[in-house]
Amino acid sequence: MADQTVAPRVEEVDFSDALGERYLAYALSTITSRSLPDVRDGLKPVHRRLLFAMRQLRLEPDSGFKKCARVVGDVIGKYHPHGDVAVYDALVRLAQDFAVRYPLVEGQGNFGNVDGDNAAAMRYTESRLTDYAMAMLEGIDEDAVDFRENYDGSEDEPVLLSASVPNLLCNGAAGIAVGMATNIPPHNLDEVCAALLHLLKFPNATIAKLVEMVPGPDFPTGGVLAEDRDAVAEAYATGRGSFRVRSLWEVEKLSHGQYQIVVSEIPYQVQKGRIVEKMADLLNAKKLPFLGDIRDESAEDIRLILEPRNRSIEPEQLMEQIFRATDLETRVGLNMNVLDSNMVPRVMNLRDVLQSFLEHREVVLVRRTKHRLGRIENRLEVLEGYLVAYLNLDEVIRIIREEDEPKPVMMKKWKLSDVQAEAILNMRLRALRRLEEIAIKEEHEELTAEKKTLNALLKNKKKRQIIIADQIKDIRKRFGKKTDIGARRTEIGDAPEEVVVPLDILIEREPITVICSQKGWIRAAKGHLGEMSELKFKEGDRGRFAFHAQTTDKIVMFATNGRFYTLSGAKLPGGRGHGEPVRLMVDLPNDQDIVALFVHRPGEKVVVASSDGRGFIVAEDDVIAQTKNGKQVLNVGKGAEAQACAPVRGDSIAVVGENRKIVIFPLSELPEMGRGRGVKLQSYKDGGLADVTTFILKEGLPWKTGVGVRKEADIKAYIGKRSQAGRIAMRGFPRNNSFGNYE
Repeated sequence: MADQTVAPRVEEVDFSDALGERYLAYALSTITSRSLPDVRDGLKPVHRRLLFAMRQLRLEPDSGFKKCARVVGDVIGKYHPHGDVAVYDALVRLAQDFAVRYPLVEGQGNFGNVDGDNAAAMRYTESRLTDYAMAMLEGIDEDAVDFRENYDGSEDEPVLLSASVPNLLCNGAAGIAVGMATNIPPHNLDEVCAALLHLLKFPNATIAKLVEMVPGPDFPTGGVLAEDRDAVAEAYATGRGSFRVRSLWEVEKLSHGQYQIVVSEIPYQVQKGRIVEKMADLLNAKKLPFLGDIRDESAEDIRLILEPRNRSIEPEQLMEQIFRATDLETRVGLNMNVLDSNMVPRVMNLRDVLQSFLEHREVVLVRRTKHRLGRIENRLEVLEGYLVAYLNLDEVIRIIREEDEPKPVMMKKWKLSDVQAEAILNMRLRALRRLEEIAIKEEHEELTAEKKTLNALLKNKKKRQIIIADQIKDIRKRFGKKTDIGARRTEIGDAPEEVVVPLDILIEREPITVICSQKGWIRAAKGHLGEMSELKFKEGDRGRFAFHAQTTDKIVMFATNGRFYTLSGAKLPGGRGHGEPVRLMVDLPNDQDIVALFVHRPGEKVVVASSDGRGFIVAEDDVIAQTKNGKQVLNVGKGAEAQACAPVRGDSIAVVGENRKIVIFPLSELPEMGRGRGVKLQSYKDGGLADVTTFILKEGLPWKTGVGVRKEADIKAYIGKRSQAGRIAMRGFPRNNSFGNYE
């Protein structure tokens, strides 16, 4: 008879439906089996399998080390059928004290460093479990968790670990799944345990109260948490947010007023070597003007030396600039997206995470209790059989000697179970001593009492909570703040205040004399010159402005187009020669001229006026220009130009026109503006405004003369109201109609 082949069954399905179904299966597999940690033990499958495999290899803290290659081989051969590189990388991370807050693996050999160097190959390194890892595996042989078959059905592996420690928060987690991610920074175990105990005592505790006990992450590399407290509370309340982390630094005083900054702790997951490399690049590119030099003097501890460019730079200003430009300040995200007890991914807040751990601990306690009860009941059954044998010792011996099948005979005679009869038959002769009988009775009494206690524990939730609280207290004692590993490493700070970083701080403060000619050639002579008459100018040119200043000063120039321009005292050409045209430094049109040139006085004010007699008061801080193009302040009308600029001093203002008429009125009648045409100061039938000045009325009207300053006291006739025409100037007033404010 010929063989009959069965044709394969073919079903027609919609392609998009088939693709969607398979993609969803892949996504769920990635989420649940690879990328997201379980809220109960805080581990991903690869980490859980690593710890279990190492326990199976008896790599306990008091045992010897074994090659990491052996561990990796067991993991990928029995439980985790993936690449050995990925498994070894996971093992290495569990051993790095700068990557994991509470290491689960103790490594021997080269496991990398904070500079970013990789670990040695797994054939060269050795490992074993830490005490912390053993706490994660505590009770796993006592039916504390479920087991499942491995990928090929040849072994059993735990679905999760019993986890006596709140590992999810203590060590954190990071992972990217399909369509979602998780990022949980590490926290201090002592603080997390305090929050757990509080939640046990007060089940309705608010998140705000829990945040008081868990004030923020505790990174293995230390640093300073520089984040607003409200933002921290909001992040823990929603399960999403971020934290600003800064390096820890201090100032070391040197001789002659010099100092250097020592960075001893860097942000979490930042490679020190990369920081130094980037800072060196920025330094060479002149993008860190406050920094003079950087050195790495690190040995076992981190020690980065930052030298300022000069001692006039404040340490806070230097560090603020470095924080902005480098990874000495980073933001660490918080996204508590985890698998809950039903293996459903969701974002949890701080209270949800803590509550889930407590529920897990109760489940583990109940399962371990039931397991212990089963062991006790089995042992009590055997002990009760022994007691029957002691009470009927002679008869038992007779049955064993005379009966061909003594087991069923004893079972029938004393109503023994199969287990009890088998135990009696397996008794050693030395067990027939009187002392052994007494020991069995005592053991029976102890186990009976323990059984009663355990049954009461299963029936009473409050008693279970007391046991859980005691377990948490024990963990807190073993790994809390009083231990070497448990002390908080990251300082809790506040959000940093904005530090103003003035660029002129790099300029050495030195006296200069600013000189500007009639044709606009400007220079800065060193020192404060006493005699200005000896200054020399180009042929056909003469002096116009000359005043004392400092290299750190800003020099303000007011032009006829109504724009203010800003020059740096340090960038003016030297005093040797005739200087340079000011038009090369600012974008002053060739058809415009300089009205005033003076040193900027922060917080002070000036009066500006145009040739058509309009003006206003403006704050000097508002006229500082940031570009060469200047800043438009006074809007001049058609046919007019900016004519005058005077500092605000006193209570009155005097205006003089080209017609030599003067009017004086209160300064309060003049508005303060940031930009505009202003108000009418003086009226003219012909001509326009020549100059303005401000003064104290009772001290008299001042103006400059060739030898000094004259003050005219008899000015009552000139006092009027704004916009009046005024009266002809008094005898002796300058023929150029100028008060000489900025000359």
